[in-house]
Amino acid sequence: MSVSIPLIVLSNALLVWCAAVGLHQQDDAPTLELNFQSLDYRNILHWKMQPSTLDTVLFSVQYKIYGDKQWTDVRHCQNISQHQCDLSKETSDPREWYYARVQASSNGVISEWTLSTRFFPQWASLFSPPTLKLNVTEQSIVIRVQAPRTAHRRANGGLIPITKYERVRFRIYLTHDNGEQEQHDIDVCSKELRIVNLKPKTSYCLQAETLVPRRGQVSDRGPMTCVTTP
Repeated sequence: MSVSIPLIVLSNALLVWCAAVGLHQQDDAPTLELNFQSLDYRNILHWKMQPSTLDTVLFSVQYKIYGDKQWTDVRHCQNISQHQCDLSKETSDPREWYYARVQASSNGVISEWTLSTRFFPQWASLFSPPTLKLNVTEQSIVIRVQAPRTAHRRANGGLIPITKYERVRFRIYLTHDNGEQEQHDIDVCSKELRIVNLKPKTSYCLQAETLVPRRGQVSDRGPMTCVTTP
């Protein structure tokens, strides 16, 4: 009996010490704020870290589809120092709901998992303006419109356009040399726009934007391209 008492006391002391260490780790663990940002279905998870006394912090990311019970590691985002992770491949179906979560660690101090809000790419993604290819004649400009490309690839390796997932329109702005501006809308099924009855030896500038009628969303305007008719 005389031997067991010090052992019990020592055991209790160790439990108290371990509990204190656990509390210390939890207090030092960084706090994260998560949000998804999506452009042309390139779905990037970003996070911010609240001020922390820790020096080197590494992050690990997991994701799952809404309704699934199991979380899956994002292989390319394990123990990374960056504050973002590209989840385009893992969230490739724009009509699914997704969650992601991030855990931070530093010198044995490990945070709890921080959960993102529910992410639905088809509602969340913004779109880029289209690309314009111009063929200029003396009195006309033929404009070929190329829809923005997603991060997803066809079987042949080509990038899939946003038009596979979303019905959009394109708006073309034509600015005359006197500053007057006119606009032309193109349906997604149209391949080109021909603007005729232009003046020869005159400069014209063009810009374009992508419209998503279902959402009432409009992209930024693309860069201005100026041409001069022969």
